[in-house]
Amino acid sequence: QVQLVESGGGLVQAGGSLRLSCAASGRTFSSYVMGWFRRAPGKEREFVSTMWSGGNTYYADSVKGRFTISRDNAKKTVYLQMNSLIPEDTAVYYCAASSGRSSGTYYSAPYEYDYWGQGTQVTVSS
Repeated sequence: QVQLVESGGGLVQAGGSLRLSCAASGRTFSSYVMGWFRRAPGKEREFVSTMWSGGNTYYADSVKGRFTISRDNAKKTVYLQMNSLIPEDTAVYYCAASSGRSSGTYYSAPYEYDYWGQGTQVTVSS
């Protein structure tokens, strides 16, 4: 069992930055595929970014060049650095962990993940 706890959300002006953290429990964190998703008010959950255990990353087009995912396996933590924030980034952000059973996928679909955090609110004001 893996527990995920997000932190770092808040209110920021457009153009600003935030760094989200997701602390994980469990002994095999380093082997998990980690992802970030978000849900804006009235919208479906949306893929943001993936990071594989080997360090490869993948981003949604909407955040590419502005957001950076990283992980510290010693701290069992995954991060999402968000720069140049825009109001459209306002959402509850969730981290997720997958055991990585699938191959040939970007892990951009929620069903590919086994564990989810409770989410952290990010609000970008214009």
